[in-house]
Amino acid sequence: MKRFACGFAGLLILGELVLLGCGNSSRQLKSITVSPATADAKNFPNGQVPFTATGTYSSPPSPSPLTSNDVQWCVGSSSGACAGNIIPGATVDSNGVAQCGSVFTGTAFVLAGTEGSVSNPDSGQQFKIFGSAQITCP
Repeated sequence: MKRFACGFAGLLILGELVLLGCGNSSRQLKSITVSPATADAKNFPNGQVPFTATGTYSSPPSPSPLTSNDVQWCVGSSSGACAGNIIPGATVDSNGVAQCGSVFTGTAFVLAGTEGSVSNPDSGQQFKIFGSAQITCP
């Protein structure tokens, strides 16, 4: 009987969590802002620039910080397209830390986005909702 009571209590808690999760289904991500908007890699330790993403939603709490569970990071274009099968001037990891390539000089776009699609195998994904920032490489 004790096992049954514990199992039943666990199912009740799980059911409540599911219902609480359903209550936020109308909250939609509207836009993403990446900070800092511009960064010069030479001003950061080891040239590693930590970018952060903030989401603006259709209902509170908004704006809210976004994590690697919420967005994907890539280097690409200001139109929200990630670099495909090319060597970009910089790289960015899943936590938003960007670093310049060893031989690249110039500016690269760092993107945080969601709902990406790929039009062909050689191109990178195109984010539906995204924010961008620039990293300058010495």
